Amino acid sequence: MKKLKWSIVGLMVFLGSCRLPDQEITVFSISYFFNDSDEGWTGDFADYPEGDSIAHELFFKHDTLPENLNANATIKALHISGNNLSNDLFMFIKKKVSGLRPNTAYEILFNVRVASNAPTDAGVGGAPGESVYLKAGATLIEPKKELETGIHRMNIDKGNQEEEGADMMNIGHVGVSASTIQYTVIIRNNSSVNSFVITTDASGEIWLVVGTDSGFEGTTTLYYTQIDVLFNEVN
Repeated sequence: MKKLKWSIVGLMVFLGSCRLPDQEITVFSISYFFNDSDEGWTGDFADYPEGDSIAHELFFKHDTLPENLNANATIKALHISGNNLSNDLFMFIKKKVSGLRPNTAYEILFNVRVASNAPTDAGVGGAPGESVYLKAGATLIEPKKELETGIHRMNIDKGNQEEEGADMMNIGHVGVSASTIQYTVIIRNNSSVNSFVITTDASGEIWLVVGTDSGFEGTTTLYYTQIDVLFNEVN
């Protein structure tokens, strides 16, 4: 993967005037705001034994934000939660994107806003913040779980916990601070690490996937509030 040369602020300012009228659009962004709808994103889980979904307390819903972030009880987000009994639980959301140029390479910048209440100090069974790694990526096939010798595994290469895979990169962790007592919106992106490059299929489609790979033996509950994805066509 190539090094990303942009900053989040620089990119958002740049997008407003990066094109002359007669130029083809090669840099553009898509923002998904989840306060009114799920924007077509769906959630699921992997890396847990068959038949153990209830024990792992798996939950996904387009739901209202916690009270401290939602005084009027009207703002929603993508609420996902699970108890990592398997010590390797993967919780993810995904979205199909169409209308890209066919068979074209794109460099992608992810900017993920998520509400977390995970403290950064270590606890029993690992750190609830630093041991839950947030990952983002893109694939040509639909990311989904498949049953493999009694365990639900991903059909893409997401890596394992802190380690990255061919299809997903590590963009940080879900820890807020050592003194966390309530949900706080944090921002994670790949503006200062490696860029992610994918080539579209013949239909100009890809799947976006964002998720957490947990090494914390406990419950993680998150609310995705917004995801921004910037595409830069690679020449």
